[in-house]
Amino acid sequence: MQHGDSSPAIIGRSTAEIAESVRGLIERGALAPGAALPSVRALAERLGVNRNTAVAAYRQLAQAGLVVTLGRAGTRVTDRAALAQDGFAADSVLRDVGTGNPEPALIPDMSTALTALAGRPVLYGEPVIDAGLEERARGWLGDDVASAEEMRLTVTSGAFDAVERLLAQALTRDDAVAVEDPCFLATIRTVRLAGYRPVAVPVDEEGMTPDGLRAALAEGVRAVVCTPRAQNPTGASLSAERAAELRAILSEHPYVLVIEDDHFSLLSRHPYHSIIGPAHRRWALVRSVSKFLGPDMCLAVTASDAETAERLAMRLSPGTTWVSHLLQRLALALLTDPVALDTIERAGEHYAERNLSFAERLRRHGIDTAPLDGLSLWVRLPLPARTVSERLMRRGWLARTGDDFALSRGGAASRHLRLTVHGLDDADAETLAADLAAACAQRV
Repeated sequence: MQHGDSSPAIIGRSTAEIAESVRGLIERGALAPGAALPSVRALAERLGVNRNTAVAAYRQLAQAGLVVTLGRAGTRVTDRAALAQDGFAADSVLRDVGTGNPEPALIPDMSTALTALAGRPVLYGEPVIDAGLEERARGWLGDDVASAEEMRLTVTSGAFDAVERLLAQALTRDDAVAVEDPCFLATIRTVRLAGYRPVAVPVDEEGMTPDGLRAALAEGVRAVVCTPRAQNPTGASLSAERAAELRAILSEHPYVLVIEDDHFSLLSRHPYHSIIGPAHRRWALVRSVSKFLGPDMCLAVTASDAETAERLAMRLSPGTTWVSHLLQRLALALLTDPVALDTIERAGEHYAERNLSFAERLRRHGIDTAPLDGLSLWVRLPLPARTVSERLMRRGWLARTGDDFALSRGGAASRHLRLTVHGLDDADAETLAADLAAACAQRV
């Protein structure tokens, strides 16, 4: 909505009256999703009220999830359109290379572990995390935490259950959160649906950029969500030098909550480097099992400082939202089984080898692609990804465009495809590479 005579009329003299007027316009459809509201100054002048009254009205609307504040981009009506999700595309006859799924044949067999799960029942009031899993997790996460002696462990129903609860215990609606750009789809959903204000931090091949993090902190972000390796969708992993530089920047903001989502941990071919320094006061390292034990294993372990752990545990009260101890015991059985661990190691090697092989095929066809880390490849294109995607569809392929992962349209992500190719044999991989090159070369 532009300020002018043709715009829907916002009325009112008090904070409550102005907020109710905007709410009514949204409910009647006079203000569509994504519509821009007048600036605070313009609204205050139009209504003849103090600027602070207009600020308070917009804040009330933001807390109700009706509008979102975008800094210099102004205030807009919340866009409640469906957000993109990972997974197979429904009802498509095309060969789907945009799923982001692990290889089913390389997920460990659970049959033996399932038969060994019998044990005493778990009752209300018992610890949220199973004792055996906690002991295993102390080694799995403790070795990578700067202040291991102060570490506390919590278990959640997957990584983004953890991220959502971690943000909820620290933030309120319209608080700013620094997130990677391009960004994991689940992160975008978590931040937007909760009503937080995402602040984009660009990502290069070494991870979050220092300038981007500085700018986000200058905007007053209260939390930072970072993927230390196999960043989705780019595959970027933090280098030791980059992680040290980011730690130095964050050392001046010790109470900003830093969440690291190390989702690819046991599969990654890259070392783990953390942006959490030993003196940082609010932090969490999250490691889930879904990438190597299967998406249906909705379980993650979070290591954090004591206060963050206490607040997180309050949101996981036994009997309401705890994670099944049977699921925890199954995860423990697999994480301590040599055969399962060997399968996980082979899976990591498979993803790395197939991505490298496909990147080499693309280079032979004139498309330079860096095989970084993760389940997919981030392929830079010489023209808009939407155009290339449409041309690939006519050749029988369904790909995921970079726009789905971007916080704002029109940036570098719009000239990228995310391709999940590890399930293709050599013949199909060569066909896809040739079809992609042809789609890029086509003039009309």
